Amino acid sequence: MSDKVGGPHDTLTVKPGDTLNSAALTVWLHANAPQLLGTSTQPLRVTQFGGGFSNLTYRIDGAAAPMVLRRPPHGVSGSVAHDMSREYRLLSALHPAGVRVPQPLAFCDDASVLGAPFYLMELVEGVILRGAPPSNVRFDAQVAEQLSRAFVQQLVALHALEVEALGLGDLGRPEGYVMRQVLGWRKRWEAAKTSEVANIDSISEWLAANAPAERGASLIHNDFKYDNLVLDPQNLTRVRAILDWEMATVGCPLMDLGTSLAYWVEPNDPPLLRSLGLGATATDGSFTRQQVVDAYSDASGIPVANPVFYYAFGVFKLAVVAQQIFARHVAGLTSDARFAQLDQAVAVLGTCAADAIERDAIGR
Repeated sequence: MSDKVGGPHDTLTVKPGDTLNSAALTVWLHANAPQLLGTSTQPLRVTQFGGGFSNLTYRIDGAAAPMVLRRPPHGVSGSVAHDMSREYRLLSALHPAGVRVPQPLAFCDDASVLGAPFYLMELVEGVILRGAPPSNVRFDAQVAEQLSRAFVQQLVALHALEVEALGLGDLGRPEGYVMRQVLGWRKRWEAAKTSEVANIDSISEWLAANAPAERGASLIHNDFKYDNLVLDPQNLTRVRAILDWEMATVGCPLMDLGTSLAYWVEPNDPPLLRSLGLGATATDGSFTRQQVVDAYSDASGIPVANPVFYYAFGVFKLAVVAQQIFARHVAGLTSDARFAQLDQAVAVLGTCAADAIERDAIGR
């Protein structure tokens, strides 16, 4: 559940309650990053990327080049997921190293400018798959299979990065990461719960009782899925940029794989999951979840002895994130109409995880 950056087709008029003070931004840019304005005398134009559920993401036009601005949503504070300085630091380390991320441009920690810290990065144009791809690009069974393979290879490449060489060795605490994640997400569930939901509590108990040891420590994205990739419109198997580094850390790479599996919808999964924009992986030619696991293990050399645990954890985590957003909606902290239905998504996700545990299988 996160924010997306892509082509103009992804932007819309800024939603009520998410307005951004373009005049204040212009003043800040003149004082702190005038090179981003260049010689342009046009007023800045602000539109919003509407596909995400978390941090607010805007397209800024009228400067020297189009830019993207990210800031936390209203009504949240103190969370790693909404720490703009942390995400900016990651991009600043990864971009010079050749990792396919947008170039970071400027960071502001003064909340008085726009109401919260924010940062600016380059706009990477391309296709972002949310459900069906645009009608003017090729996405047949052959492309779907090749994209599945490219997705896995990109994830393996991220996990192979040398975090110390990147200056990111202090980003996380890999020792005890698996159990700490299980217990941490259980705590988040309790904090965000607005009603009892079948399966969720029993799933968290099962995860705590079946947590495996760490399988190494890598830079992990923690939200690696199709709609966090900007793809080349001429060839959807080419990744132009990887987005949404807000949850990235150093930890067990198989937990990252589990999150990706949770987003990897198959044709027999509940229709509600496909309606959330996760259905591109269910098209003809795409890998199954088990094929994703097998391809990852082959490419990384890391055996995945218990894929059900990692998949169930990923689904549980996704359910908690959806519940956190739904709780913000219930509390009146957001007026986005999409959030009103997320309690249904939480229930479906709980059913999916419980079913996988009962059948000891990640496919249907």
